[in-house]
Amino acid sequence: MAAKFVISKSSNGKFYFVLKAGNGETILQSQMYAALADAKAGIESARAAAAADERIQRLESKKGEPYFTLTATNGQTVGQSEMYSSARARDNGIESVKKNAPGAAIEDATAGKG
Repeated sequence: MAAKFVISKSSNGKFYFVLKAGNGETILQSQMYAALADAKAGIESARAAAAADERIQRLESKKGEPYFTLTATNGQTVGQSEMYSSARARDNGIESVKKNAPGAAIEDATAGKG
């Protein structure tokens, strides 16, 4: 299975996307968007940001768990990773986003769901 962006609609009617690696694991989740078109634009921002290391913020939660965010050129967060057990695991996640995001297909899981 190849990597893909999956767009979904939340229970509050907003849209979001996740980037899934080839093994099906979610490696990035977006913010909420008011419209489907905005979520699709967010995917394009994520694709562009993934190639630029300066758009990746390596962070740590209050509990000391490493994670990362991907920011657009306007400084807005496009997506956030899960919490990782180590900085090395987080860095592997970053490499996966860099490798997979630019060419990942888009699957619209909202199609036909009004």
